[in-house]
Amino acid sequence: MDFLESIGLSANTYNININLYHIIMENKYNINKIIPIMLAFFTMGFVDLVGIATNHVKQDFTLSDTVANTFSVTVFLWFLIFSVPTSMLMNKIGRKKTVLLSMILTLVGLIIPNLIYDSISMFIAFSFIGIGNTIMQVSLNPLLANMVNPDKQSSFLTLGQFVKAIASAIAPILAAKAALYYGNWKLLFVIFAVVDVIAILYLMSTPIKEPAEKKQSSSFRECIGLLSNAIIVLFFLGILVHVGIDVGVNITAPKLLQERADISLSEAGYVISLYFFLRTIGCFSGTFILAWFSPVKFFMISVFMIMAGIIGLYFSQSLLAIYICIGLIGFGNSNIFPIIFSSALSYMPTRHNEISGLMIMGIIGGAIFPVLMGVASDTMGGQTGAVIVLTICACYLLFLMTKMKKINHV
Repeated sequence: MDFLESIGLSANTYNININLYHIIMENKYNINKIIPIMLAFFTMGFVDLVGIATNHVKQDFTLSDTVANTFSVTVFLWFLIFSVPTSMLMNKIGRKKTVLLSMILTLVGLIIPNLIYDSISMFIAFSFIGIGNTIMQVSLNPLLANMVNPDKQSSFLTLGQFVKAIASAIAPILAAKAALYYGNWKLLFVIFAVVDVIAILYLMSTPIKEPAEKKQSSSFRECIGLLSNAIIVLFFLGILVHVGIDVGVNITAPKLLQERADISLSEAGYVISLYFFLRTIGCFSGTFILAWFSPVKFFMISVFMIMAGIIGLYFSQSLLAIYICIGLIGFGNSNIFPIIFSSALSYMPTRHNEISGLMIMGIIGGAIFPVLMGVASDTMGGQTGAVIVLTICACYLLFLMTKMKKINHV
């Protein structure tokens, strides 16, 4: 309640519960179809295992930060290559079939590490996971958006991110437990593969009617041509740096703890769970707040929290201090994506598939910034170099924050 009051809200817990009730009741005719979609969002979170997996692979094969961080390239490079083509594919075969295709590709990537484990096989596994996640990100968000009332899109997209964050949070815990009790951190992939199969079967058996006009074809040039709109470019770059922060913290936080707190990788890996746990809480609270609170104001609060956490990393040396900073970044970064994504969809409501493809292409930031962070860290001889790159990303979000006030559709 104090937090709500501090940002200008007067609603109590009863009001929040009533608000959630109205959100659900307004979309009750779709609730049985939303459940399997939320399970699909859970599988979307599997891509975030790249953080803890990269650190284990780095340790297992004695790699430098620069080389190890290139694993993120094999995951996120595909967002640049396949995002727009996926939006075109959706127009031809529909969103549900596109989502199912993405989950099957993800399953292939999850199976590989326990069959063959070397640096090459991990590159291949991450590639399948990255391609699958690219296709899923492009198709799943508009599939959900189409099933809820337009004024509730931000709230439901945030709910999807909340479910995704749960998978992201438990990945480091499962890896640590698997390594501790079974001597094989890669059992994480087996567990996620089983969940992925369940999600595929559930969604496959759920009938979902899609608008006929979404079957219309659009060209690659038409999709890319939307970048001629300055507002769309602002949103695109916002997604780019948001994911740069997300993946960058995911990879860097354990190494930062090893460097400054002198703890093992298994122990340091828990900081990723903390990050995604705070992201989960942020997404959950954002589901309610965004239903009746200005997305622009909430965006401002989120950006300030991210910046505060990153600045704190320059001075933090203890385990507790670093945990607090990572937690601030995690909570602040939790609602950046759904606010930007829904704002872009609302800005051009007749071009959902194409806008979705362009926005998801921005996830290429997960391939760009971690590599820059690795180079900066190796150059400076410590993770402060990575923090500098994170600061640059946060500065753009501050810039976007000032611009979003002027965009009427946000």
